[in-house]
Amino acid sequence: MPFLVTSAAGVNGDGYGMLLAFDRAGRSLGAFSSDPRIFDPRGLAIAERNELLYLNSGSDRILALDGHGKVVRDSGPVPELNPGGGAFGPDGRYYVGVRSARTIMALSPTLDGARECILPTGFVPFPRGFAFSGNGTLFLSSGVDPNGEGDNTIVAFAHGLNRKPTQLVFDPELSPLDLTVASNGNILVSSEHPFGSPNAVTSVREYGAADGQLIRVLSAGVSAEFRRPRGLRFGPDSTLYCAAQDEVVGFDFASGRCLGAVVRYPRLNGQAVALFP
Repeated sequence: MPFLVTSAAGVNGDGYGMLLAFDRAGRSLGAFSSDPRIFDPRGLAIAERNELLYLNSGSDRILALDGHGKVVRDSGPVPELNPGGGAFGPDGRYYVGVRSARTIMALSPTLDGARECILPTGFVPFPRGFAFSGNGTLFLSSGVDPNGEGDNTIVAFAHGLNRKPTQLVFDPELSPLDLTVASNGNILVSSEHPFGSPNAVTSVREYGAADGQLIRVLSAGVSAEFRRPRGLRFGPDSTLYCAAQDEVVGFDFASGRCLGAVVRYPRLNGQAVALFP
């Protein structure tokens, strides 16, 4: 089961603008797919029901790939989509962060049919990753935009059509980049604080889903450089992986111990990571 990592390009970083593959020893396997519709790729999500990898492309479209890297589903161009992260919801739909409109859009897993923005446009100034809990609660991390607007926090939306947000996390040392939910129900967030600073403190921060209290901080220490942490994903062995600049860093989630860089690759500028197929 190889590591797949989206490498940013353009304004998102001096990376490769490709979906790259690495074996479990961290050796490069080259591009997982050479399809030209993959441009400045961002979020990744695996649909376990149909064993497809969903990829958010900077060309304002969403693609689904099979285990050989072949595109088998294509949303077609979605005007001003500018997608960020992606995740499957409890209703089976694929959800994608719409960065320019600052909302979240839901699509059928077939990537055709109606599209629904589930939050008002511009709901948060700077959305920074989202995920669903087992009971359907939506957690959305919010950062501060380049103009200083916004708050570094996490908001929660209870399951149901009437989504009334609750500001869940108040942590002065949080600057979120991505968010996922662990099997124990807690919220995990990759953080770079202050965001964009060469002296930023980088970490993965764990919060209680019910009260937003900080439970623990996972740091790389001397085990990895861990600069510009971005996408978080769990592997099948419950190891937590975080895409970062020039590397993918692993953590033993049970103990919180950093396992070091499981992938090292110059100019990687990783945005999302997945273990697929």
